[in-house]
Parts: sequence; structure tokens; C-alpha cells
Amino acid sequence: MEWYLILAVIGVGFLAGFINTLAGSGSLLTLPMLMFLGLPANVANGTNRIAIFLQNIVGVGSFRQQKVLNVRMGLWLALPAVAGSLLGAQIAIELQEAVMERIIGILLIVMFFLILYKPAQWVKEYSGLVRSKPSTLQFIIFFVIGIYGGFIQAGVGIFLLAGLVLGAGFDVVKANAIKLLIVLIYTPFALAIFFMNDQVNWKIGLILALGNMLGAFVASRFAVSWGTRYVRYVLLVVIFGSALKLLGVVDLVF
Repeated sequence: MEWYLILAVIGVGFLAGFINTLAGSGSLLTLPMLMFLGLPANVANGTNRIAIFLQNIVGVGSFRQQKVLNVRMGLWLALPAVAGSLLGAQIAIELQEAVMERIIGILLIVMFFLILYKPAQWVKEYSGLVRSKPSTLQFIIFFVIGIYGGFIQAGVGIFLLAGLVLGAGFDVVKANAIKLLIVLIYTPFALAIFFMNDQVNWKIGLILALGNMLGAFVASRFAVSWGTRYVRYVLLVVIFGSALKLLGVVDLVF
């Protein structure tokens, strides 16, 4: 891989890691980049999990150091998410590449409108009572979110934030910390399924991970609202352009 492509991958990884740590949907930047490098959609989907896993090790460590991580609740909610991610990853493995690209394109359009209407601002306004143990409904919610996360990582952070704030009663800062812990726990299981089906490029994945880890470290030092406010417009442009390309509307070059 040429040096300028390596720098581009690290740069996109940095931005994605920053976004993922503060809010979510950073994979909507990395997936198009990986496919631009020539990886099939399924392989890009699997390779992206390497960066996500290493990025969240850094993010979780930082949030725990700042004493905003509720490890107990995170572990409880990770259980249904892990089960769901295994199912979601298996679904992704069995889909043909063309079908995967169309589905990713449709999901990008959905996420475009979710971000357009500021979901991070919406969940930030809610504050409820936090239970010591998840309810049955919360287990179901995070099982469904786990299916989505196992199927395609892109955008799962937004759904996890909504589930943690609206469904579990956490404020958005603590929700971000728990979100990273949940993704950290279920990602190796999904990654293993992609690996066993030869849908992981380790070299590119580790290069991308370097950027993601740096982004996560920097983002963990900033407030959630500051991060989402500045990255929102970048996300909208990249998501919309990527969706049009994957859906075959236009032949964009990233």
C-alpha cells in the first residue's frame, strides 16, 4: 500500500475513532474508505471490527480512568448484545456482496436523516432513574441492537446511546462510556465469525486501528456535545455521498 493511502486510512480512522467515542456512526466513514481500497463490502465490514475493538480498549480505559464508567451495568447489558451480535454477524456473512452494498446504502440513508435531526441532542435532554439491574425489556432492546451491531457496525453507537439514555436512564456522558464497553465486549465475537469466513484483512485493519485508537484517546478528553456538534456536518456529507454510491445512483470517488 502506498504511503499516502496509509496516511489517508489513518486519518479517516482518527476521525472515525473520535466520532465513535463521542457519539457514534464513525464506521460510516471507514466502510466507504475500506471499499475504496478495493475490499468487498463483506470484507470491509469484517476488517472494520479490528479498528473498532482496539479503539474501544482505549476509550473504555480513558472513561474508566475519569470514573464515569458503570462497569456492572455495562456487563449486564453486554450479555444480550453479544448474543444478538453473533446472530447479526452470521446474517452478514451469508449475504452476497451486491446485497450487502445495497443494504449498507439504505442504512446510510436512514442514518443520514437520524443525524440530520440531531439524535445526540435528543437523547442528551433526557435523564431518568438508573436501575441496578436491567429489566426484561432492556435485555430485549439490547439484544436487537446487538443484532444490528453484529450485522453492520455503522451507526450502532447512536442506537446504543438511545437505548442507554431513553431505555436505561443514564445521562449521555455515562451512556457513552457504557456504550464503548458494550461494543468492546461483543466485537470480538462478531470479528471471530468474519475471520472464520475469511472476511478480514488484518494488514489494513491494523493500519485503520492506529487512527481509530488515536481518535478515541483525543475524543475521550472532550465533552460529548462539543464533539457531536462539530462532526455532524462532516458525517452528513460523507454519509449521503456514500449512500448514493452504494445504491448506484452516482459513481462517486472517495
